Amino acid sequence: MPARVAVLITVTGPDRPGVTSVLFAALIRHGVELLDVEQVVIRGQLTLGALVAIETDPEALQESVEQAMASIAMTVRTSIEPDTPDAASSLRHRRSSHVVLVMGRPVTARAFGEVARALAGVGANIDAIRRVADYPVTGLELLVSPTWEETEEAPYPHGTLRSTLVEVAAKVGVDVAVERAGLARRGKRLIVFDVDSTLIQGEVIEMLAARAGAEAEAGVCAVTEAAMRGELDFTESLRRRVAVLEGLPASVLDDVAGELELTPGARTTIRTLKRLGYRCGVVSGGFAPVIERLVSELGLDFCAANSLEVVDGRLTGRVVGEVVDRAGKAVALRRFAEEYDIPLEQCVAVGDGANDIDMLSTAGLGVAFNAKPALREVADTALSVPYLDVVLFVLGITRDEVEAADEAEGVLRRVPLP
Repeated sequence: MPARVAVLITVTGPDRPGVTSVLFAALIRHGVELLDVEQVVIRGQLTLGALVAIETDPEALQESVEQAMASIAMTVRTSIEPDTPDAASSLRHRRSSHVVLVMGRPVTARAFGEVARALAGVGANIDAIRRVADYPVTGLELLVSPTWEETEEAPYPHGTLRSTLVEVAAKVGVDVAVERAGLARRGKRLIVFDVDSTLIQGEVIEMLAARAGAEAEAGVCAVTEAAMRGELDFTESLRRRVAVLEGLPASVLDDVAGELELTPGARTTIRTLKRLGYRCGVVSGGFAPVIERLVSELGLDFCAANSLEVVDGRLTGRVVGEVVDRAGKAVALRRFAEEYDIPLEQCVAVGDGANDIDMLSTAGLGVAFNAKPALREVADTALSVPYLDVVLFVLGITRDEVEAADEAEGVLRRVPLP
């Protein structure tokens, strides 16, 4: 009985209808078994690869495929090799262990080349590459696997991979997110956002302090910065900042609520995640009376924030109730996850300051968004671009998918970027 062989067929040329059907018409005539197939189109140029197994006359198959492709002016390359049990087993059982997302404005050839070099340096093979975004950043998703057999006793070193790529990314000016491949990546069901400098631009406490005068605003800004860097106890820093609000009319809370500016991409992010069934909400060290309007406007599912004391229509300069501090944010995340019966591994937390450390560490995926160094060090991934919808790409959602859904609802638009 003739030995079974594998034939790898690669077709390239201008993309147009009918290329795949012409190729498979030739394959059908030779009764091959299809082992693998993949196709990609870049700027109208098609690359189509098919791996097939055949038991008789592979040279006749090769000639037939070449003639078929020539008839439609496509280029084809074929290679023939033994289809051994080891090769078949390798094909069936090969699994990408990690997803590496490279994002930037732009992603230069040098930057991508350095990432590829770093992957090779830690023994990672790139199995597949696809573009997931062209706006507001370029996003390239890589599926990678170890160059040795991965086992439960010797899994791929996730920490080493991430730390190596983060170092390279900082050097070449791109963001890199590293996640384990598999169902868990697409199984997230709850997401919590910090508010100040994450879901919105700026800090609410500084906007309130501005009503008390320039000196109060400057002092609050300095304390806020120190607290977000982790240099001050958050609860103590909050009390010091709130104290300067004493005597202000409570109406300033509504005034500031009306002035909040969402981070670019925030509406797109929330709208897309809610389409997918996510529970979306905020956990903030800010103030509930200011945030509640935002919660209603975006249709968020939950909110945890601090309360300010008001007596006779004026702020007393004190916080009432339990303070939502660093530890309190993690407690709130656990409470909301339990309320919606969602495991913590399926939760995502996004924040920017040191008071978000516990919350991001508690969630299954912690995303540092334009964050202080203290948070970037512990987050699963760190983003440095000012667009919140980049979080969607980290979750495995592509720009094309987002825009197709927006178009169907009549809300598709692209705002010109600076």
